[in-house]
Amino acid sequence: MQYIDQIFGYPIPLFFKNLIIGLAAVLLGILIKFIIHKTFILLSRWWDFIIIKSTIKHLRRPVAVFIPLLLLNFSLTIMVMEPEFRLPIAKALEIALTITFALILVRLINVLEDYFYLKYDLNKENNLKERKIRTQLQFVRKFIVSLIILITAAIILLSFESMRKIGAGLLTGVGIGGIIIGFAAQKSLGNLLAGFQIAFTQPIRIDDVLIVEGEWGKVEEITLTYVVVNIWDQRRLILPITYFIEKPFQNWTRVSADLLGTVFLYLDYTIPIEPMRQEMTRLLTLNPLWDKRVNVVQVTDSTKDGAIEVRFLMSASNSSRAFDLRCYVREAMISFIQNHYPESLPKKRLEFRDIDKSSFRP
Repeated sequence: MQYIDQIFGYPIPLFFKNLIIGLAAVLLGILIKFIIHKTFILLSRWWDFIIIKSTIKHLRRPVAVFIPLLLLNFSLTIMVMEPEFRLPIAKALEIALTITFALILVRLINVLEDYFYLKYDLNKENNLKERKIRTQLQFVRKFIVSLIILITAAIILLSFESMRKIGAGLLTGVGIGGIIIGFAAQKSLGNLLAGFQIAFTQPIRIDDVLIVEGEWGKVEEITLTYVVVNIWDQRRLILPITYFIEKPFQNWTRVSADLLGTVFLYLDYTIPIEPMRQEMTRLLTLNPLWDKRVNVVQVTDSTKDGAIEVRFLMSASNSSRAFDLRCYVREAMISFIQNHYPESLPKKRLEFRDIDKSSFRP
């Protein structure tokens, strides 16, 4: 056995010397991580800034692994060991550092995402700009994260000699392989390109209100391949991202969240219109759901069944408020007509004429 150095007159085996150097590097890394963490904790107390708090939240654990691994990797240069031991250890540390660094990059994206999500809050009344920015951020984040994962996997695989040889062998058939892969990935590439188109031309955005496949809902998530629509009854409608490029749909918040709501009532010809206009104005004035833009009562049609169609038109700041306001106006106007003009509710008319009974034979 090979010995170097001595403590208390006893020789130290080479294995234990290397172990001491490695442990010292790891402990130094833990100490540095502890100092950095405490520094950010103090900064968060003095300076209430989202980036600092988000950095502590997302980067605390990956940095706690990365710094000791980095110092341990540096310590290999002062360790004395045979190549058959050094190479596997160095390779394992290289892979671990690559994975940890990739994780740090992903968490940095999460930190930036927290900052922009706070800056562009969707809870504002008119959040068109916020929805636009969030849609782009969500798509770009997922694309960059996918790219980081692919590059990390490629770096790890190419670090092995056997993988490089396989890759060199595959390059000889790259022409045919490229054609095969092109056909196989045609749908996936179409989804990816559709995702870029939606992210930057934005026919839909996060939190947009849609009527799609006969359902009312809000855009909850836009991924690289599909879109999640949160239906009003808390179901989730999953649609391929190409759907919103190839098929028509209704977007109620494309330009703004403001919306007009309508209520139709079918009443008898005897109903007076002016009292209904006054009652409509009174109802809207007392209701905070109304945004004070539109208040109209009109007779828009007459039916063959002897009734008239009365349209009550109102406005609200968003689709949810418009729906609630429509229900409120419909209920209140029906109650108003029942209490004040019950004779004007829809009715069937029958006409009776005198008949000459002598024309009937017994």
